[in-house]
Amino acid sequence: MRHPARTGLALTLALAFAATGCATATDGRPTSGRPGAAGSAGTVSAVSCGHEVAPAAPPRRAVTLDQTSTEILLALGLQDRMAGTANLKTKIPAAYEAAYADVPVIAPKIATGEQLRAAAPDLVVAGSADLFTRDRAGTREELAALKVPTFVSAVDCPRLDPADRNPFELLFSDYENLGGLFGGDTAQRGRHLAAEQRAAVLRVREGSPVRRDADRPTIVFLYSVFNGMPYVAGGTGLPSEMSRIVGAKNAFDDIGEDWPEVSWEEVARRDPDLIVVGDLSERGRPGDSAAEKRAELAAHPVVSRLHAVRDDHILQVPGIELDPSVRSVHTLGLLADGVKDLGRAH
Repeated sequence: MRHPARTGLALTLALAFAATGCATATDGRPTSGRPGAAGSAGTVSAVSCGHEVAPAAPPRRAVTLDQTSTEILLALGLQDRMAGTANLKTKIPAAYEAAYADVPVIAPKIATGEQLRAAAPDLVVAGSADLFTRDRAGTREELAALKVPTFVSAVDCPRLDPADRNPFELLFSDYENLGGLFGGDTAQRGRHLAAEQRAAVLRVREGSPVRRDADRPTIVFLYSVFNGMPYVAGGTGLPSEMSRIVGAKNAFDDIGEDWPEVSWEEVARRDPDLIVVGDLSERGRPGDSAAEKRAELAAHPVVSRLHAVRDDHILQVPGIELDPSVRSVHTLGLLADGVKDLGRAH
């Protein structure tokens, strides 16, 4: 989920890097790349949200600016080539805990240009482009001028990718492209991870009933509650694709945003068959926990009368998995089971 840009008096990245010069890798080689050209030591280039990423050598000091990017690199076995992570929102999965323990945390929240400079990166990876702003880590153009390549998830810029690629396929292309950028065995690991998760999506799709639009159950995905107002999945995010895969429909498909703010009255008007509650309790903001969201549903004078609330047709899932990540196939499976249980309840 995107958040408003943080304001402050952070130095711009250009000034920050100027203080120390170009970053160098641990073996002493310069990490500067040649924009628009393939790397010289077996690396390949990739186009990332309109920018060509072409490291001069396989990255050895990658920095990830958010948790989803961090977990993708850990899934690819790249912990020994990570110089830093930032913006942890929830606990790292047990499968990655040991690997994550050895990676420096450069910022507990959103990284600044100064914090990024201190890590001396040779590749910066983020799930969304809004982490690359002047008052955050610096713009992609600033970093390119400093010979530091940047990679943004293809899911964040679907209009720049083939129209027939859904959010899952865009996510899988990240695995393959990142694997190729790091080269060697990592390229194969990227292809394997993409194939493994593509097969998991196909299993869910093939096991879901094919329904006419009029017969599809509707789902409201409740991501967070802020100042008493619900934020739900709109038509451009991963939950809409998840809904289609399991033979259902996102109730707010008609809103062209990932996570729009709506009213409780509008939730009630759409009268969903199932409410999916994202648990973000470890993020620690008011309205983030599943318990708080359930309490809001039960207390609202109109929403509390919906049959989905009265009959407890409420599915709790990890909130971070509603945004595209290496874990999202897990919540896809939970959603498929929830829709099946809904059918048995009628």
